[in-house]
Formats: sequence, structure tokens, C-alpha cells
Amino acid sequence: MPSKSLANDLINEKSPYLLQHAYNPVNWLAWNDAALSRAKHDDKPIFLSIGYSTCHWCHVMERESFEDEEVAQVLNRDFISIKVDREERPDIDNIYMEACQLMTGHGGWPLTIVMTPEGKPFFAATYLPKTSQAGRVGLIEILNRIDELWKNERAELYAISEQVLNHISSNLDFTHVSDIVLDESILHNNFAGLVNRYDKRYGGFASAPKFPTPHNLYFLLRYYSFTGKQEALDMVENTLQSMYRGGIYDHVGFGFARYSTDNKWLVPHFEKMLYDNALLAIAFLETYQITKDDFYAQTAREIFTYVLRDLTSDEGGFYSAEDADSEGVEGKFLVWDKTEVISILGEKEGEEFCSTYDITEKGNFEGKNIPNLIKSDINKGVRKRLEDARDKLLQQRRLRVPPHKDDKVLTAWNGLMIAAFAYG
Repeated sequence: MPSKSLANDLINEKSPYLLQHAYNPVNWLAWNDAALSRAKHDDKPIFLSIGYSTCHWCHVMERESFEDEEVAQVLNRDFISIKVDREERPDIDNIYMEACQLMTGHGGWPLTIVMTPEGKPFFAATYLPKTSQAGRVGLIEILNRIDELWKNERAELYAISEQVLNHISSNLDFTHVSDIVLDESILHNNFAGLVNRYDKRYGGFASAPKFPTPHNLYFLLRYYSFTGKQEALDMVENTLQSMYRGGIYDHVGFGFARYSTDNKWLVPHFEKMLYDNALLAIAFLETYQITKDDFYAQTAREIFTYVLRDLTSDEGGFYSAEDADSEGVEGKFLVWDKTEVISILGEKEGEEFCSTYDITEKGNFEGKNIPNLIKSDINKGVRKRLEDARDKLLQQRRLRVPPHKDDKVLTAWNGLMIAAFAYG
């Protein structure tokens, strides 16, 4: 580790994400009054970067840009650069994510904002490459253009920022909420909206990327309970079973990844978040309460097994997340070669496991294999018979270099997981 004297101001922070950036050549500051005051004193725009420690594209942007001396030179010369951990400061993230969605039509992390010294945003983006490529303008070009506008056409930037703030303020105007009639039609309209967005083949409510969105499943379970409409329960069951069969579920070590990059839940964005697993455990448990199908209870038990094994501190608190990357490669900790599986399990057991879990010589993810059951209709007998094989693979996997673990213990996310365990 380099000496503390070579670090920027983030070295004094507690957040794992901020500490990851403590040795960048960028003169990062944490979000505080002193940083905002420095921007006003130096008459410079603020470059705000928001992310979290287990975010794959945050790592990519750090490697490409924030560890790069050329980028650092531009940022240190023309901007006040501030880093925020969105899990530590969800209040700040919420404001600027809304601005990003308003200005670009989408959001995500890393969140990139450029704003006035008063904190008013006039530029927003997510991940940006260092230089322009594949139709995406590069960070260097954007920074130089903003510096030029700041020096020569600043009034235009302030005008943009005022428009953004006015629009956000209008969205927060609740003066007419009392005019809304709350009646049963709201439930039926919401159900109809979910039906229109529903993927009948693989479940879920989008094409790709596809997020679990358990709150939609909660609504459908309650709608089924309220109306007796079988379609609502069928949508929940198909979605939960499809997610379980997909690669978004870790069939070796258990637990769900954050989202799938495709429509059939095969290729996940490999990071695992505490809150996703808490909310999904509740969805599986509530579905078990209605159906009495032990598949749902067993999947919830497996989620809890993962959390207790890999996301629980010695003191009993729950950690926030596990990274998508290990050794700088996304998913490396979780994927398999067929020859490796055969060597661990032996020919007979290995071939059965590979056949069941779609593990082939060719691979289903960049030449490697994400275990999944999309092509298999696994029954309880096979699941139990392959339990020893799964455990052998898990023990072997634990010898690999593990992904980074964000060991923050967040009150809200711990509350969700405690609630999930209470349901269990």
C-alpha cells in the first residue's frame, strides 16, 4: 500500500467505496460543506461521481479514467472533484439520479454529474469511457468542452441547471394530491399495467436488462388474495421459478445477483446485494404461504444460508454486498469450465451435473459456464441427488480469489434482512 502522504482526502473516510479511490491521482474530496465552499472560492464547476464499492462499471471507469494521469490533470485543473458512496448518502444520490433520469432518460452507476458550485446540475451521464468510442463521447472531450463553456458561456450552463431544478421541484409538488380519488380502480389499473409488461415466457416485466422487482410480485400476491384472479399468482410463480432456473441465481453458493443482462435471466450482473436477497426471500416465502409448494420455502432457506455464510459479520450484522469482479474480471469467481467440474466430481457425477446445469465445452458466457436450469425441469429427486456434487464445487470455489465484500452494515438494509428472517 502506498504511503498515506500520497493519498487524496478520501483516505480519511470510512466508506469502502471512497477508500477504493483514496489513491487515485484525482484530488477527490468527500461531500461536505468544505468541498462545496472550495468550489465557490475557486469559481470552478463540481465534478460529482457517485457509485458503490461492488459496482462493476464503477471499477471500469476508475481503471480507465480515475487512475489515469491525463484525466486527473484535467479534473484537478478545471474542476472540484467530489466522490459519494450512494449507499452511504442515498439522499444525495436520489437528488442527482433524478436529475440524470430527467436529462438523459436513464440512470445507473457510476453516476456522473457536473454542476455549479451551488450544486445545481447542468450535465449528467452514467459510465463514460476516457475517450470517444462506439458512438459514446469520451470523458476527456466532455470535460474540456464543459471547461470552455464555463469560461465563455456560463450563463447557458446556469440556465440549464435552473430548468432541471424547476422540473424536479414540479415533480415534488404535492399540492394536488388531495384531488386524487383512491378507489379499487387503482388496483385493477396497476394489475393491467403489469400484465401488459409481463414476459409470458420467462417472467418479469421487461426485456433486457431484467431486474427482479420483488415489489411487483408483492402487489400481485396481494391482488390474487384480494380478487382470486389466478393470472396474478401465475405471473408470480413463473417469474420466481424462471429467476431461480436462470444464472441470476447462484446454483452453487446460493443467493441472487442484482439483475440479468438478458431476458431469460441467464447472464447476471454478478454482484450480490443484501437488499435484493432480503426482498426476494420475502417474495419466495409469501408465495410459499399461498401455494404450500416447498420449492419456494427451500429457495428462501438457500438465500438465508448464503447470507449467514457470506454476508454476516462476527457481531451479527449483515454486510452490504459482494462484488461482481474478482482479480479484475467480472464473474470470474462464479463461472466454470466443464473439464474443471469433471475433475472435481469425477466422470459419472460430473457429467450428470454438467448435463443438468448447462455446463458445456463451448460455454454459455464468454467461453465459460454459468450454471443454470433454463433447459432443465429439475425435480426434487435430482436436486437432492446433486446436493453432494454442489457442495464439492462450493468447497473448491472457496479456494479461488474471492470478490471484494462491502462490509458496511447499513441500518435500513439490515432491517430488510431481519424482516426476511422473521418471515422465514
